[in-house]
Amino acid sequence: MANIKSQIKRNRQNERRRLRNKGVRSEVKTRIKHAVASAEAGTPDRAEAARLAVKRLDMAAAKGIIHPNQAANRKSRLMRRLARLEQAEA
Repeated sequence: MANIKSQIKRNRQNERRRLRNKGVRSEVKTRIKHAVASAEAGTPDRAEAARLAVKRLDMAAAKGIIHPNQAANRKSRLMRRLARLEQAEA
């Protein structure tokens, strides 16, 4: 446990940020799963689900929660996966 006042404050700040970041990361994962599930099911809103997943990834990268390159890699992987599902459906 920290004894220094500034370190105690820093620990409190880090904990608040960790919880906030955890929520955003969870939201990103949920949106990606929803996009994949709607593509597999062939629902009419699959393009909208993919758009929302990409938007959440961009927002997480803009906030500094994930690295911009990590966001780009995840978007690329998602779009490739959705394209494969679309191709298999046709």
